Amino acid sequence: MDNNKLLIDIDNFMLDCSARNLSRKTMASYEQTLRLFTTFIREKYGITDSKSVKARHIREYIEQTRQRGKYTVVADAMTSRINHPTRRSDYGKQVSETTLANYLRNIKVFFNYLYGEKIIRRNPVANIENIKPARKKKPLLAEHELYMLMRSFDTSTFHGFRDWTITRLILDSGPRISEVLSIMPADVDLRNRAILLRYTKGGKERFIYFSDKMGRNLKSWMEFADRYTNSPYLFPSIHGRKMDPRNFEMSLRRAGQSVGIDVAPHQLRNNFAKYYLLNGGDFATLSRILGHSSPEVTQRAYLDFTNREIGQNYQKHSPLENLKI
Repeated sequence: MDNNKLLIDIDNFMLDCSARNLSRKTMASYEQTLRLFTTFIREKYGITDSKSVKARHIREYIEQTRQRGKYTVVADAMTSRINHPTRRSDYGKQVSETTLANYLRNIKVFFNYLYGEKIIRRNPVANIENIKPARKKKPLLAEHELYMLMRSFDTSTFHGFRDWTITRLILDSGPRISEVLSIMPADVDLRNRAILLRYTKGGKERFIYFSDKMGRNLKSWMEFADRYTNSPYLFPSIHGRKMDPRNFEMSLRRAGQSVGIDVAPHQLRNNFAKYYLLNGGDFATLSRILGHSSPEVTQRAYLDFTNREIGQNYQKHSPLENLKI
């Protein structure tokens, strides 16, 4: 019988997460982080009880993770044999501060849960400050770059037409790729140019809106897809199943690389927000479209314009240029 009480606490925490209907991605992130942390403190300190974990153990784990390379430690030896991490191009490279911030956040959520459930009397994360990685600026793709990107998809094929339509939808409306791949045809209102997102990051349904041009693209895709699949999803895999976000990300990267552009799904969402603002949109409306908790969150996320982008926006709104004086 396993006497590792820490693992039992993790199992109970995961049950709680499941009961709160957290996404599979979030739960997988929690479990991987916690099992890696558990392995570290068991092997180094012989700790198998949550009550014995102290702040210094957590800080040491974060620092040790910062110093070691990517994928040099795994939570499950079986997955290592299946996924072959040593063959990855980034094996052994430095773990990013963003990843470390996620690890620490996951550990803090776990111990806050234990403290709230009165499983532990002292909370080891109470005085540990969050890691605040510097935000990476996502470049604004120029019109000619977007034109080349759109032309790189082979729209005569099922997957090419699908990925072209998804790319245009994210750029036009700003949803997350995970939200896009959960859309069902019944969620699309072509008449009012709106889509209901039922499965969102925050768990709250919201509407996004699309342009006339995008409406025509969606109508063409829906008519095309209806002839080849009876999947319940708007953008299914070739076999009719729900598409994995990673598959779209790889497809988008390949399309971008074919025309010399480095692009990812979240960059399209970022570009939607920036172009919306550059074209005169307001933060309050943008915040609701993006599904942020407040306009302030949106401002923090999308005020990283470059000097060139600020200059372009100025030229559009110059008082002298727009006044007949």
